[in-house]
Amino acid sequence: MRVGVDTSPLIQTRAGTARHVRGLLGALRDRPDLELQLLSFAGPSRLSSVVRDALWYPVGLARRARRLDVLHCTTFRGPPRPRIPTVLTVHDLAILRFPDAFPQWHRLYGKIGLRKVLRAADVVVAVSEFTRDEVVALVGVPTERVRVVPNGVDAIFAPDGHATTGDYVLAVATLEPRKNLGRVVEAAQLAGVELRVVGARGWGGVEVPGRVGEIPDAELAALYRGARCVLYPSLYEGFGLPVLEAMACATPVVTSRGTAMEEVAGGAAVLADPLDPASIADGIAEAQARRDELVPRGLARASEFTWGRAADAVEALWRELA
Repeated sequence: MRVGVDTSPLIQTRAGTARHVRGLLGALRDRPDLELQLLSFAGPSRLSSVVRDALWYPVGLARRARRLDVLHCTTFRGPPRPRIPTVLTVHDLAILRFPDAFPQWHRLYGKIGLRKVLRAADVVVAVSEFTRDEVVALVGVPTERVRVVPNGVDAIFAPDGHATTGDYVLAVATLEPRKNLGRVVEAAQLAGVELRVVGARGWGGVEVPGRVGEIPDAELAALYRGARCVLYPSLYEGFGLPVLEAMACATPVVTSRGTAMEEVAGGAAVLADPLDPASIADGIAEAQARRDELVPRGLARASEFTWGRAADAVEALWRELA
């Protein structure tokens, strides 16, 4: 079986979508009777992004995939008129829920192209039940055409047996409005703790003190292990990989109540009101007080999410469509 996989996220970002693509490809590599053709276009620049969305996905990608058995687009961008069985992965629909939080080009794509592309796919893969419900509610894709395949956790995120708890709390997020970093900063000040922030510059003019920037995963894992707790009170996510990564590193997590992150945490994290800095600050104190309880629960929860399990589900879906 020949499957084309869109690997564009690998040249656009180091955030969650790129982790998703790397994790799946790593788990699918060298599987019998499975030939993967990796498909991408141009580079990370803004111009490349516009050309990719406007021309490559609707025309170039469709042409390159004509002789394949299945095409898998790893974000909600893809051909509006696919010529072969096509799968699209949806990580979140924040662009529809909060369009004003995105740059103009992304808003335009969300308004014009997104619904058409999702409705044209044979199957939509959602990374959580929360995202599946969003796809059904906001795009109108029938429930039976949406499959839930959760993300996995990279092996580098694990306890090392030597780390000691530091004097800081950690946030991991691209600097953009929906990550709620302004309230994270305020919560850390209320709690009287040092805040460190790992993440790329995004958009929306978001700036925070204590930003470490982008760092290699080995350094990120070490920061996870050394933190008092990890704060991830985002306003909207489709999954929330830092929640699992932190728990896999034996660190308590404070995240948003009533979101995809609550689903992913599965009762192993402290839940806070993301709109209330005092609630987040209280979550920091609770996470420290409950550390001995939360760490083993988090480790057990994170162990349920593997790229091998995700790859098994995706491969079964491809074979069903081919």
